[in-house]
Amino acid sequence: MLAAANLHAAADDYYTIPAAATDQLTAAAPWPAPESYRTWERSLGGPTSNRFSALTQIDRTNVAKLKVAWTYHSGDGTGNIQCNPIIVDGVMYAPTAGGHIVAVDGATGRELWRYLPERLAKRLEDTPARRGLLYWRGAEGAPARLIFTMGDFIYALDPKTGQPLASFGKDGRTPLPMGGTVAGAVWQHVLVVPGYRGDVFGYDVVTGEMKWRFHTIPQAGEYGAETWSHRSEGANCWGGMALDEGRGIAYVSTGSPKPNFIGPDHKGDNLFANCVIALKAETGERLWHFQEIRHDIWDLDIPAPPNLVTVLRDGKRVDAVAQVTKIGNTLLLDRVTGEPLFPFRLRRAPASTLIGEQAAPYQPDVELPEPFARQEFTREQITQRTPEAHAAVEQFLSHSNTGWFFPFAEAKATAFYGLHGGAEWTGAAFDPASRRLYISANTILWNVTVFRDDDPAPLKPPTVGEQTYLASCAPCHGPDRIGVGMAPPLRGLRHRMTDDQVKALLTTGKNAMPPQPQFATEAGKPLLDFLFVKDRPSPPIDPNAKPKYSFGGYVKVNDPEGYPGATPPWGTLNCLDLDTGKLVWKVPLGEYPELTAKGVPKTGQENFGGAMVTAGGLVFCSGTRDRKIRAFAAKDGAEMWSADLPLHGTCAPASYEARGRQFIVLPATGGGKLGGPSGDSWVAFALPKE
Repeated sequence: MLAAANLHAAADDYYTIPAAATDQLTAAAPWPAPESYRTWERSLGGPTSNRFSALTQIDRTNVAKLKVAWTYHSGDGTGNIQCNPIIVDGVMYAPTAGGHIVAVDGATGRELWRYLPERLAKRLEDTPARRGLLYWRGAEGAPARLIFTMGDFIYALDPKTGQPLASFGKDGRTPLPMGGTVAGAVWQHVLVVPGYRGDVFGYDVVTGEMKWRFHTIPQAGEYGAETWSHRSEGANCWGGMALDEGRGIAYVSTGSPKPNFIGPDHKGDNLFANCVIALKAETGERLWHFQEIRHDIWDLDIPAPPNLVTVLRDGKRVDAVAQVTKIGNTLLLDRVTGEPLFPFRLRRAPASTLIGEQAAPYQPDVELPEPFARQEFTREQITQRTPEAHAAVEQFLSHSNTGWFFPFAEAKATAFYGLHGGAEWTGAAFDPASRRLYISANTILWNVTVFRDDDPAPLKPPTVGEQTYLASCAPCHGPDRIGVGMAPPLRGLRHRMTDDQVKALLTTGKNAMPPQPQFATEAGKPLLDFLFVKDRPSPPIDPNAKPKYSFGGYVKVNDPEGYPGATPPWGTLNCLDLDTGKLVWKVPLGEYPELTAKGVPKTGQENFGGAMVTAGGLVFCSGTRDRKIRAFAAKDGAEMWSADLPLHGTCAPASYEARGRQFIVLPATGGGKLGGPSGDSWVAFALPKE
């Protein structure tokens, strides 16, 4: 079934994929058993990826008493750990900053063993258990195993010793063609693992033999291949997956097509990019998919693992998939059919002016569930923190396009939200009792410029014109001419301006560029010759040739003091009622103490941590620059407790029981996309011993 690409032609500004009728929705099944929520044997809390703990020792009445129970330092280097750990029978299994996998006593923080897999390259996927690992308890004579990916391999270790299981693949590892970073999941004897560079795989969990492969970019003759003018890259899973063990269905979320921002070479809707995909775990057969953004040219992936949820619809308990996205949507889909539980509205989107680009005619403009992040930047949202900050950002964006799903124009920046979320790979947590979803989110503004990039390389040694450019123009336009901030790129200038137009601009100035009439005279000829590549051999411009484009990097919009350039909140924790689709509450996540001291209401901070919810009525979340972990009341978002961390938290906490005590544990290793120093700490909290 093609739940979101089954689209009729429409001449209207809006059209809607209708919600499934209640009597067509899938009734809730008894899986998972309630007691499974008391364990944490797979990253993200289990196969549902819900990060929910049924433990209740820590609750709203005593959370303020939480103290550090232990801190584990791996001592093998520093790094940015993004892995939610697993805890089995009181033992925590997790990666270290230095690339080991360790077993740690969950009650004391004492290391039990460590294993160092051989690192063959320096890529993101060459980090062991980068975003997850899992424990399989074994069956029918096959021993228990700890499973994770690293590089282009899947590893299986003996949980008691940390040694590779020789019966799995060759010497405890088996090839994974597209690499892997997220935790797989096991249905019966099938291990389902998404590839970091694309595709999804099924393996025999006992032997390591590959059973099936699903192409996330369809190959010739496969369903969906016609949605690409040319096969590209992307459509990969880097956030995570979930598995309905009762039905044997695996759910995978995918990223955008590549390259980011430049889509002329892969026209079309680009299935299965930006999708939730349901696969039969036994065979890899596609059961359904749902695509959020068509032909995504903004790098607005579906970044997070799906959540397997049960909600009420007209008094009926219904099994569904909840998928949070970078633009702040929550796709709520029937778990078996993929049909939406709320109407999915689409709106006519702006056309592209970039040569060869064909933007999708419609993009999502969803009403319910309510978006939890801003989806369109307007100039009214420029920071008001101080008049000076406002003026600086306003000037910075004076050359930028803005607008809902506004396509990129040549050499003119586009300002928009979403590159760091909305939701990020940290995803959401779900409470099955209240049927509420808890999402940490960002509202950070970006400015991205696409430009023609076919100028021949400058001569060596530099010409007089290049020397003039480096001395007079490079501080604003960059030494490589790709533009800096509001200054546009000057590569490809010969395609969009003439000598006389540039001379006129130099004479009068424009926006932040002051007049520089000295370069509009004969003395400026070497500079213009350099900019128009007349100082070196260059092929003539062929008006029929396919343009070659590039982009000027990921430019974050901050004010001169380093604070985000849009109005706050800049980071939030959100509570969404999945029965109604309504936001119940939204609170700032994190603060800048120096602003709070000046009487500024809490602004929230850009964050990469993610939430965990417990049956004790609490939501735990970290990942903020202020290096704190916080507990919020699940009911209303009131902050109940906070504690300082060695560095900022770098993934969602986990909760477990060891020797009669409930613990909350997370890595506090700093670094990553928030920058700053990195470390090697795992920190566990518990109530004081009585």
